[in-house]
Amino acid sequence: MQMQARYIPTEYRALYRYARISPRKARLVVDVVRNKQVDEALAILSTMPHRAARMVEKVIASALANAIDRQEPDPKKLHVVKIWVNEGPRLKRLRPISRGMATIIQRRMCHIGVHLGYPEGR
Repeated sequence: MQMQARYIPTEYRALYRYARISPRKARLVVDVVRNKQVDEALAILSTMPHRAARMVEKVIASALANAIDRQEPDPKKLHVVKIWVNEGPRLKRLRPISRGMATIIQRRMCHIGVHLGYPEGR
């Protein structure tokens, strides 16, 4: 009987969809942790005062948990290979203004995605 080789992925992914923050604000935080080691990225995010930092921290922690769940040999050496913020749907609300008219208030959402892996030089 021949043993099947077990597939070990080289990248671990996580998504946070419909995050209630504008993509522009989230991208400011994401740009800080791109290409950093996971421990370093989580340490940076835990000290940042931005609300988006909590959301990005949650996504990176989820991808790290996926790596641990799939028995990654050394999850502490993983890097944030890819991280992105895409625009999500918008909630549209009406706000009354003068002379009986109304204006549209758009509450933006975004999708945050992350891939953890090893840098190309490994």
